[in-house]
Amino acid sequence: MTGSSQKEHWASGLYEGVVTHHRLRPKEHKLRYSVFSFLLDLDEIDDIASRLKLFSRNRFNLFSFHDDDYADGSGKDLRDRLGSILADHGLGDCADKIRLLCYPRLLGFVFNPLSVYFCYRADGTIGAVLYEVSNTFGDRHSYLIPVSDDALDDKGVLRQSCAKGFYVSPFIDMVADYHFRIRVPGENVAVVIRETDAKGAFLNAAFVGDRNSLSDRKLFGAFIRYPLMTLKVVAGIHWEALHLWRKGMTFHKRPAPPQSAVTYVLETGTAAAQAGKR
Repeated sequence: MTGSSQKEHWASGLYEGVVTHHRLRPKEHKLRYSVFSFLLDLDEIDDIASRLKLFSRNRFNLFSFHDDDYADGSGKDLRDRLGSILADHGLGDCADKIRLLCYPRLLGFVFNPLSVYFCYRADGTIGAVLYEVSNTFGDRHSYLIPVSDDALDDKGVLRQSCAKGFYVSPFIDMVADYHFRIRVPGENVAVVIRETDAKGAFLNAAFVGDRNSLSDRKLFGAFIRYPLMTLKVVAGIHWEALHLWRKGMTFHKRPAPPQSAVTYVLETGTAAAQAGKR
């Protein structure tokens, strides 16, 4: 399998690893799946597509990236849309580099429960993170959180929190908080989410992966190791939901999605903090 022969120079890469979920209460439930994700610098996508035979932008291929799979789904250039979102919230200086951690389309199909945009300033520091959440009902919502001075430690681990404002699972109440612990992509990446309510933590979810370069050989190898992965993501969500239903989990009615496509969050913006519980 031929591929890019030049020495890799892209910030973009392929991360292979595992997704884990551990529901602590009211019924314990665990899952673990092997997956891979792309980290795509939004300024590099066209160059990657021109150099690799197995990856395309906005057209069918073994692997592809389609702009309309993200943000408002308009199909307009995603780099421009993210720049506008950041500027609209006073974070225009954080749009020098934008890197997206996501699943690619595989044979034309994709579903991203969570896409994470890392937004950098011109000096290379990370200034904001946008967490784009999709549910299986076709809705999409984002949480935009600026990176405070004390959010990123000397090991490159970023800690942020926000109140839940978007319906994801019928087995999780809307009154909850997300606590993110992120190892900013480098040789490895980790996205860890702890979900809490007034009683404490009830769900831990994580993706942990190691970096590989993007080449036709690496992509073909990922396809062989994870065949039909993106389709399995959706199948897995429904399969695990069936298990939860059989365990007698409470079903929560789906509310209308938020009126705004983006929730701008301050570090004190958790449901518990807003209620004066912390």
